[in-house]
Amino acid sequence: MSNQESARTLSQRVAAGLKAWRFGSVLGVFLVVVLALGWRLVDLHVVDNDFLRKQGDVRTIRVETIDAHRGVVTDRYGEPLAVSTPVQTLWANPSETDPAEPRLTNLARVLDISEARLRERLATYAGREFIYLRRKVQPGLAAKAMELDIPGIYTRQEYRRYYPAGEVTSHVVGFTNIDERGQEGLELAYNDWLSGESGRKRVLKDNRGRIIKDLALIRDAAPGHNLELSIDLRLQYLAYRELKAVVSSHKARGGTLVMLDVETGEVLAMVNQGSYNPNDRSQFASENLRNKAITDLFEPGSTMKPISMAAALESGQYTANETIDTSPGYRRFGRFTIRDYRNYGVISLTDIIVKSSNVGISKIATELGGDTIRNLYARLGFGQPTGIGFPGEAVGVLPAPPKWRPSEEATLSYGYGMSVNALQLAQAYMVIANGGVRYPLSLMKLNEKPVGERVLSERVTSDVRAMLGEVVSRGSGKRAQPGFYSAGGKTGTVHLVGAQGYEDSQYKAIFAGMAPIDNPRIVTVVAVDAPQSGEYYGGEVAAPVFSRVMSDALRLLNVKPELEVGATSRQPVNIGARG
Repeated sequence: MSNQESARTLSQRVAAGLKAWRFGSVLGVFLVVVLALGWRLVDLHVVDNDFLRKQGDVRTIRVETIDAHRGVVTDRYGEPLAVSTPVQTLWANPSETDPAEPRLTNLARVLDISEARLRERLATYAGREFIYLRRKVQPGLAAKAMELDIPGIYTRQEYRRYYPAGEVTSHVVGFTNIDERGQEGLELAYNDWLSGESGRKRVLKDNRGRIIKDLALIRDAAPGHNLELSIDLRLQYLAYRELKAVVSSHKARGGTLVMLDVETGEVLAMVNQGSYNPNDRSQFASENLRNKAITDLFEPGSTMKPISMAAALESGQYTANETIDTSPGYRRFGRFTIRDYRNYGVISLTDIIVKSSNVGISKIATELGGDTIRNLYARLGFGQPTGIGFPGEAVGVLPAPPKWRPSEEATLSYGYGMSVNALQLAQAYMVIANGGVRYPLSLMKLNEKPVGERVLSERVTSDVRAMLGEVVSRGSGKRAQPGFYSAGGKTGTVHLVGAQGYEDSQYKAIFAGMAPIDNPRIVTVVAVDAPQSGEYYGGEVAAPVFSRVMSDALRLLNVKPELEVGATSRQPVNIGARG
């Protein structure tokens, strides 16, 4: 073999060796990689399986709150007054959303919010994981926002409180805040009862934060309890309409109307002016949020004269047929003088009420003494809570001096020097209407008649009702006659109290009454503040409201008319018949 052949053979052997070495190296590396991958697979699926599963769950499984459905508030016949409807809330995770995202322009337009403010908030809270964009919007609007497919923008279901009757029932029902916590009215008083308890569930989410699957229920939501009110929505609408009309026509500062069921003490209607719509928070005015029928006090004036007369009849010192000399039409107590409209001379106890004689009733009060009248006022509920459970109730003032001055006895007998709310006044007239029994008042529907407390005899209340009937038939309450039903009641006109004391030119016009007079079904109190039309007496302003409301209310309650249709004079027929 030549040297050249030997060199060639050696070169071939070297090349073959290098080729084999390269192949072996590549194969070795491949085997090492395969073994490493195999080991990693074993490590992931066997050794670290639990750890990695937990880490995955942390990133994809979340615990979500299940909002509790707030209870429904209804009237006595099941008509909804407050309901909660499902809505959507838009929120963002600023750490996932670029403030410069072009689609934010469309999002701001859809949500009707400031684009500049939206981008500023996303930039400011970039380190956070949650901010609200817009709460409690209609599902359709939320769907449009989510169609933009912007990273970090999410929705969640919540509930929104809605009030079908609007401002008609606002002062009774009240309203909630955006988190459905009661702020006023029965929504506040019964917040815990209505609220229920939120639940929790475990869910699987994708990388966009959207719920893919419900995994487990941790605790189900417990819905709130419903609230069935004593309010009759038909009568509430009626009372609201008439009160609003009189306040508007007389350019009054405001007004109140309360209607009670004589037989149970249930509140059938309670309205105030001014009012507010709980569905439109932008129009709220703080002075209109109060339920003035319960929270506001006033001097009841002449509406207390029938109650003072009841004290006189109960004492045994007077009978319904007696007379009192009211001459010369006034009484002086030092510098203080009380007057009648004119000198009525000798008049009967009935005419003292019919003519609203301050002199006559004050003479009776002097004979009886302040304690006798004051004690009956207290038994009827004045100067103490009604027990109705409404937030912000004012109990009023019922004086009890250690020694009564004659002027104090006189003014107390016709409703000055004390203060009441409209509901307390209605409660007192309810006692006169039902024969002398004081029932606890209720804003909740009662399934059975409550147990009452007798505070006056049937004889006394019957005599007083007859006097009240005369006020409507021939006295200052003529304009209170409710169509073809009999009625009785008492007018009152009192000076309003301002920052400097009594306001000379500002009055409250009041009428408190019942119908039908011989077998009353309803008691209603109407009070109108500061009428500016030129008329301001209770018989001119409040009595006509009583007439219209009671006429329609009795008809709605199927009480049979007592007075003949088309009669030239309204003579009672079949008094007390019920439909």
